[in-house]
Amino acid sequence: MTTTHSPTPEAARAYAVEMHGDQKYGVHPYVHHLDAVATLLRPYGEQARVVGFLHDVVEDTEATVADVRSRFGDLVARCVALLTDAPGANRKERKAKTYAALAQVTGDEELALVVKAADRLANVRACVADGHRTLWDTYHGEHPTFRAAAFRKGQCDPLWVELDALLSPASAPAG
Repeated sequence: MTTTHSPTPEAARAYAVEMHGDQKYGVHPYVHHLDAVATLLRPYGEQARVVGFLHDVVEDTEATVADVRSRFGDLVARCVALLTDAPGANRKERKAKTYAALAQVTGDEELALVVKAADRLANVRACVADGHRTLWDTYHGEHPTFRAAAFRKGQCDPLWVELDALLSPASAPAG
C-alpha cells in the first residue's frame, strides 16, 4: 500500500470510485455525487476536494479510517471520520450523534464542516432537480439542527446562502 504525503483530488477520486464500486446515487453511478461535492469545494482548495471525494467512503464501503489515513494522511482521515455517521437505530439517531460531534469541531478539522456543507448542498440540489420531495422534507426538517452544528461564519458562506435558499419553503419540489 502506498502512503501519499500530498494526496491529490485525482488520487482520492480514483480510490473512492474503486471503493464505491457499483453503488448508485439515484440512477447515476455514485461518482456523480462525489464529483458534484468536489466541484462545490473547488474554491476551498485541493485538501477540501480530497476530503470531498472521500467523505462517504468509510460510511458506505469496506474502507476504514485506518485505510484512509495510510493513503491520504491524518487530517483527511480525521475529517472523513467526522463525516461518517455514528451508529444508530435510525437516521434521526445517527444524525443527532453526528451533528453533536460536528458542533464540537475546531481547528484544522473545520475542513470537515466545509465538506459537510458542500455534501448537503449537493444532496439538496439533487432533490430539487429530481423533484424528490420526501428527501427534501427530511433535509428541511433537519436544517436548523444541522446549521447550528456545522455553520461557522465566514468559513464557506456562499454554500450556506444557497443551501438556506434551497431549503426555504418556496424552493420545495412539487410532489
